[in-house]
Amino acid sequence: MSMVMWFSEYSPSVKTSVGGKGASLGEMTGAGLPVPPGFALTTAAFRASKEQAGLDAELAVHLDGLDTNDTNMVSERCSEIRRAIEGMAMPSAVEDDLRSAYATLCSESNTDDVPVAVRSSATSEDSPDASFAGEHDTYLWVRGADDVVDAVRRCWASLFTDRATCYRVEMGYEHHTVEMSVVVQKMVRPVSAGVAFTLNPSNGDRSQICIDSAWGFGEGVVSGEVTPDNFLIDKVMFEIGRREISNKTHEFRLTDHDTVEKVETEKERASESSLTDAHIKAIATLAKEAEKHYGCPQDIEWAVDADLHEGENVVLLQSRPETVWSKKQSDSASGGSNGDFMASIVSTLMNPLHTQKR
Repeated sequence: MSMVMWFSEYSPSVKTSVGGKGASLGEMTGAGLPVPPGFALTTAAFRASKEQAGLDAELAVHLDGLDTNDTNMVSERCSEIRRAIEGMAMPSAVEDDLRSAYATLCSESNTDDVPVAVRSSATSEDSPDASFAGEHDTYLWVRGADDVVDAVRRCWASLFTDRATCYRVEMGYEHHTVEMSVVVQKMVRPVSAGVAFTLNPSNGDRSQICIDSAWGFGEGVVSGEVTPDNFLIDKVMFEIGRREISNKTHEFRLTDHDTVEKVETEKERASESSLTDAHIKAIATLAKEAEKHYGCPQDIEWAVDADLHEGENVVLLQSRPETVWSKKQSDSASGGSNGDFMASIVSTLMNPLHTQKR
């Protein structure tokens, strides 16, 4: 039985084996939304690798008596667990499936060693009572089968970052019940990227779509290092009701050595809009289609792909149910600021971006 699920093969029956991201990308693909191609290595691969390595026994030793209030203890024990996972061998059936799927993606993309994003997709990510988004790792611009295999192990290991481990304890999740699928997806080379919300995050108005955008990769938006352009669009007429263009002095851009790095934006581009009106309306249209498909407000990650033709170059990288608006009420009651609320939305939507120098 293959341990790989292509996005185009997704059905609800496999949702629990591909995690939140894998299921979302598969469902988006099936709904006809423009998603870069890829596949998910299922939780069965993680489970088989753990069993072969006898990892559960080692986990039990390191997690026994863990005091989450003792930061030194948490850091030391989680480091040992991650080291063990990153060093464990995959069963031959798992590694063969992974390498074969990557080779197929290369062939279909007409590119040797096609660059991919390798994203964690834990089974707990989209639990209704907790949001694990941002707790696990993503690796960008990974090339070559050997590096893909290595990145998959590092995604598995990110189940036991200090933050993720403590959060599971806080939420009452058993460590041994949480499993990890890993998504491998053809990389996008973005002109601009960002997030979109199918409601107004400042007041919850579902008649509006809010878009934050910056040049290059979306890391500038997520990290808060770049003040994004902001657009508010009417969901019915698609009229742009608010247009705030920021001075984007820096951007996150692909370098010659396959890393995503912060660079200075050319002065003539810094104060220009990172989106055309056509792009804005295309993003809003796709966001509305995603909301209609899922039946509830969505938080969406998108990009304008430099490698695609104009008019077909807006792609969706992720769509997930909006989970933080309900927290707005408690934030308001406790005097929380709108700025803190916006930061919360962005931080729970997108994973930290990790790159490796070649």
